[in-house]
Amino acid sequence: MKTKTIKQTVTLNVSPKEVYDALMDSKKHSAFTGAKAVISKKKGGKYFAYGGYHGGVNLDLKAGKKIVQSWHASNWEKGHFAKATFLFSKTKTGTLVKLIHAGVPAYDYKAINNGWKQYYWKPMKEYFGKKK
Repeated sequence: MKTKTIKQTVTLNVSPKEVYDALMDSKKHSAFTGAKAVISKKKGGKYFAYGGYHGGVNLDLKAGKKIVQSWHASNWEKGHFAKATFLFSKTKTGTLVKLIHAGVPAYDYKAINNGWKQYYWKPMKEYFGKKK
């Protein structure tokens, strides 16, 4: 299967810890996405988000700094996992998030690329905006 890599950056006006927690805490993740998420906070633990649309395993976790997860969408070939890496760096006004999503099937690249913007970054900015 031909795959592609998505690379995106987004700046959020909160601390790296707050961004990390929003992605890794089931209640906070569900709150900003508006869809059920169940997320283990442990390396090797499983997660699913968007009511089961995607899920996988936590491969590496460094609170406030990095999340690496295997990533499988429900419409993908069974057994195919991509790898999503989130890197957080503190800026003067908040956090720069770098996403590297490697191994995305080429046929789903456009939808997943747009999905990160529409279903994660936009609602996350709104969620953090409400918290201020």
